[in-house]
Amino acid sequence: MIHAPVTRRHFLRAAGAVLALPFLESLAWGAAPAPRRMVFVMTNMGVIPRYFFPQKAGRNFDSTPYLDLLKRHSDRLTVFSGVSHPGVDGNHSSERSFLSCAPHPGSSNFKNSISVDQFAAEQIGPQTRFGSLVLTVGRDHMGTPSTTRDGVPLPAERSPSGLYRRLFVQGTPREVERSIDDLRKGHSILDFVREEARSMERGLSSPDKERLDQYFTSVRELEQRLQHAEAWERRAKPVVQAPMPKDIPDDAEVEAQTNLMFDTMRLALETDSTRIVTVNLGPLLITPKIAGVKNQTHALTHHGNDEAKIAELKKIEEAQFRSLAHLLDGLIGVKEGDGTLLDQTMLLYGSNLSNANAHDTTNLPILFAGGGFRHGQHLAFDKRNNKPLANLFVTMLQRMGIETDKFASSTGTMAGLDA
Repeated sequence: MIHAPVTRRHFLRAAGAVLALPFLESLAWGAAPAPRRMVFVMTNMGVIPRYFFPQKAGRNFDSTPYLDLLKRHSDRLTVFSGVSHPGVDGNHSSERSFLSCAPHPGSSNFKNSISVDQFAAEQIGPQTRFGSLVLTVGRDHMGTPSTTRDGVPLPAERSPSGLYRRLFVQGTPREVERSIDDLRKGHSILDFVREEARSMERGLSSPDKERLDQYFTSVRELEQRLQHAEAWERRAKPVVQAPMPKDIPDDAEVEAQTNLMFDTMRLALETDSTRIVTVNLGPLLITPKIAGVKNQTHALTHHGNDEAKIAELKKIEEAQFRSLAHLLDGLIGVKEGDGTLLDQTMLLYGSNLSNANAHDTTNLPILFAGGGFRHGQHLAFDKRNNKPLANLFVTMLQRMGIETDKFASSTGTMAGLDA
């Protein structure tokens, strides 16, 4: 007797629901390989360099106070030094360009470009319910680093419970139909606006025609997102065992807020609801509830080399690295195939600033984990003539299966990460 291959998809369809099942060897025959994923986490206040960067390069690098907090994961991550975005300056404005690499974000005529996460979402986004997720912890003041092809920042989800509802709470049949009707109304409005704009096209100057072309591009992108949303609206959402998280309203509880968002984000990856996530750890213009901290985060980053202020800032940054360790623990705790969720997930953690006290946008603090790469090392590049961070973006895009050898300011791929 000849048996057709049994896949996880067949099993789930027979069950009548999409479940967050573990990898089962008896269902592996004929199943597609686990998908690749990418996660970007940006903290926009830099880190204290002396507590982050190792002195030695290579595999036998010396640990540092911040890396000590990640020691149990040291063989799964790579520390970078001597990387940055050429031409990206502008002090705090540089956070706008962290994922796009667009130069001179602080200039009056700055125009952003597409961010690497949205570049990837254009290619593979339709494969999942959500092309990408853009999340934030804290209250950002410049918008997210995730930008459309026209350089427009995407709105972010701040609520873990709101994210959970989007991911896993199924609407009633009437609510689903209402959502589909709203989506179709959006199509109708776009059709009307596009026709009205085309009637204006004759007689426009060349610069105005270029602006109108950019507008049409934005309309097409929005139409594609609407079509994608409508196609998924009738499909059942995944069912998970984890209960809906309870939001933490006090923004001073920064570590708990961050961990809760990371946990909910991990569920999105685990259920293949998305394969691309960006998390913005926004500025805290309040004093976080961390033992030994008495001052506001932003004020402490401008410490003027005052050791008392540096000691307080160190406690805040240690909390951020503890949360990163918590995220890595969660990804490793999910078994998938012959490995873990982290083995299929590339995680880039870093900042648009190095030493925030000097508003330095060179020699950025970057950690890269997971994705099946050769980790356990410190890749040290020239601290004066930095390697483009976009080279790492190209490497990540290629690992996602996207055929490209160029992104923004890249000059190739990132050497030293051979699997």
